[in-house]
Amino acid sequence: MRYFFGLVLILSIVSCSSTKKMQEEDEVFTFEFEERLLDTLTVSAPRVGSENEYILPRYNPSFTRVHDLIHTKLEISFDWEKQHVLGVADLSFKALRNTNALWLDAKGFDIHMIKLNGHTVDKHYYDGKNIILPLERSYKRGESFEVLIDYTAKPNEGEVKGSAAITSDKGLFFINPLGLEKNKPQQIWTQGETEHNSRWFPTIDKPNERCTQEIYLTVDDKFQTLSNGLLISSNKNSDGTRTDYWKQDLPHAPYLFMLGIGEFAIVEEQWKGKDLLYYVEPEYRPFAKEIFAHTPEMLSFFSDLLNYPYPWDKYAQIITRDYVSGAMENTTAVIFGDFVQKTDRELIDDNNDLIVAHEMIHHWFGDLVTCESWANLTMNEGFANYGEYLWFEHKYGKDNAEYHRIKELNTYLQTVAMQGGGHDLIWYDYEDKEQMFDAHSYNKGGLVLHMLRNYLGDEIFFLGLNKYLVDNAYSDVEAHELRLAMEDVSGEDLNWFFDQWYFSTGHPDLLVNYNYNATAQELIIDLEQIQSANGNEAIYVLPFDVAMYAQDGTRTDYTWMVSKRKESFIIEGVTDRPAVTVFDGKNILLGTKEENKTQEEYIAQYRFSKNFQDRFDAMQNLEEEYQEKILDQALQEEHHYFRMNILDAVKNSSALKDIAKTDIHSKVRSRALNRLQAMDAEFALATAKELIQKEQAYPVIAKCLDIISKQDLPYALGLVDGFKQEEKKALKGTIFNLYAQSGDSKYLPHFEQSLSEVGFTHVFNFYEAYYQLASNAELKEQEKTADILKEAALNIDNAFIKRYLATNTVNRLKNDLIFGKEDESKKGTIDYLNGVIDYIKANETDENLKERYIDF
Repeated sequence: MRYFFGLVLILSIVSCSSTKKMQEEDEVFTFEFEERLLDTLTVSAPRVGSENEYILPRYNPSFTRVHDLIHTKLEISFDWEKQHVLGVADLSFKALRNTNALWLDAKGFDIHMIKLNGHTVDKHYYDGKNIILPLERSYKRGESFEVLIDYTAKPNEGEVKGSAAITSDKGLFFINPLGLEKNKPQQIWTQGETEHNSRWFPTIDKPNERCTQEIYLTVDDKFQTLSNGLLISSNKNSDGTRTDYWKQDLPHAPYLFMLGIGEFAIVEEQWKGKDLLYYVEPEYRPFAKEIFAHTPEMLSFFSDLLNYPYPWDKYAQIITRDYVSGAMENTTAVIFGDFVQKTDRELIDDNNDLIVAHEMIHHWFGDLVTCESWANLTMNEGFANYGEYLWFEHKYGKDNAEYHRIKELNTYLQTVAMQGGGHDLIWYDYEDKEQMFDAHSYNKGGLVLHMLRNYLGDEIFFLGLNKYLVDNAYSDVEAHELRLAMEDVSGEDLNWFFDQWYFSTGHPDLLVNYNYNATAQELIIDLEQIQSANGNEAIYVLPFDVAMYAQDGTRTDYTWMVSKRKESFIIEGVTDRPAVTVFDGKNILLGTKEENKTQEEYIAQYRFSKNFQDRFDAMQNLEEEYQEKILDQALQEEHHYFRMNILDAVKNSSALKDIAKTDIHSKVRSRALNRLQAMDAEFALATAKELIQKEQAYPVIAKCLDIISKQDLPYALGLVDGFKQEEKKALKGTIFNLYAQSGDSKYLPHFEQSLSEVGFTHVFNFYEAYYQLASNAELKEQEKTADILKEAALNIDNAFIKRYLATNTVNRLKNDLIFGKEDESKKGTIDYLNGVIDYIKANETDENLKERYIDF
């Protein structure tokens, strides 16, 4: 799964998810299901002395398996009006120990009938979350049995929660189920991670379970379907429906089961005899292969790199509306949010390689080999994040991979700082399993693998990955199994590495001082681990490199190991003062460093180092007056980051215009226009009006519109009126702002039409612009807007944040009227808006939203 931490940090401010601890049920009969109660067990030690009590830390163990779920066969159809799933589940089990009861996850079901080995069961126990089924006798280890359950699942009813990473736990989602929203397709799709698939079929919903599957899926004949494995048959029924039969013969975890249903265009190609399927909305059919560009090449790359051919039957990718996370690696059938659905022009300098690579490598790390518990989630997500690096390194070169790694590192560091500290990478004492989807499991996990690769070398590292996959294929793993694989191929004890990076908290913060002694011809490097200042008392064992650059740019490398709080390292025979010395010369370490470097040393570092991060750090640390000294080199850099970030040192308007016209990367062209606007607004306006006539990249067009609108808003609005529909859709964020800036209520219908379509990328901008425009409208228009927002706020198909922002916008409109200039004519509208808010509060079913609306 991929989700985006920048958005998560914003969402955490305006949303929350409640954590409800499992309560032990009253014991009404005696069966062997006690193991399930260990899932959230907190163990306390006996009291010691009269005042002190020691309590063991919380521990979330792997699920204790009593039964092995061998096979799941489902017959599924839908009641679109009620948003119900009509299902029959035929489940095959084998006992793993002596047992006389079966415990299944099944959240929010109506149970119509249960059969055990073909015979109707008279008695079972169901609490709305779990089915407890007494078996007709005691089964011994290895004995098999079958259970058939006829049920109705109601994922839209009952308690619905969400988290920052996965904003709803409904498991199965009906999108525009009655077709009432004109600009939105009807769809059904699923999101099983973490344990949400048990909202639509009964199962043992744990990551260390796995089974094969069959799904008979009955839908209206107008819809296409997608599920795991291969489409075996597709038969039309007499009532206008069609039954598609999907089958997967290789076992995988229940959270990876998926359904995708809707009116999709399906674009196909082949890779080594296997079907590659791309499901997109019909208007994006011409761009499907570009949206999922390099899919065949990626499959070959990862198969070759890991020396383990892609193990599954097909590879499908589907784009859905209102998806509750970034993307999900369902086995053979990856699901994406609609932010990846772009035209060829939108894909300019903004391809989907990162997220496509992330979900693809999951098919080895996550689907083939699955974390045995959510505490071990980095065994899925850390590898997926590192897969992004590996692909970028292969396809786009080291600089692009390193740029991505730096962003991953900075996101991790920023998250730790905002949260006031970190936690173990293998995090056994989390409060809620949804917390595992953070910058530790993802970013830190990938960065740790990068360090392990550097320490062992490529040959040993990739041999170790292959052994790990071969030894653990179609099973569940914990971090120790990766360690053992790496130890087997390297012949080296790696407990020290895994203990400090996987089973401990934090990262090193290093203070590095360089001192050159001309008399002794020595360079002394004083190194201090200062992480204790941040509450981390650990001392790290760190293999590290030092790159020393002479005055002529000649590089000499040194390798050491640090294992103390303070250590000094001496390089002898240094006849001249080095131009610059770089600690962590290969840019591998996960952590921070402070160095005593002068501006001249940073200039030398930029000029001499071939490493992306060295030049990145140098540019970051150079003061403005020194940036001119690297200007010529920076403008010739292959990577756009350097060309883009040196533009403040360009003082000539004509030069900036030339860059805005000719640079090969749209981000550089856009930044050049921004810089030009700050230097010479009139010249920037003329340039923007010239460039917008022929520019293809939307970020540059958006910047041109911004520049034009600040000085000639009618001209900018006229340009927008002339745009094609796809251009308006691609530029919607900018257009929202322009319409708000106009203050003209004739644009309110544009917001009303966009209300159901706007995705997470634009949701905050959308509601802010909508509010700005509505606040300038006539009072009756504000009342109409409030009615429209009321419907959005109470639409349970909308994400939590959309519903909150809709209500919040009504509240802001009301407050503007209350705290504005006194006017008796406003009273009726104030009362009307208050009535809308009261209606939302009275009809809201989400307890989190109710709590937030108390003060409205």
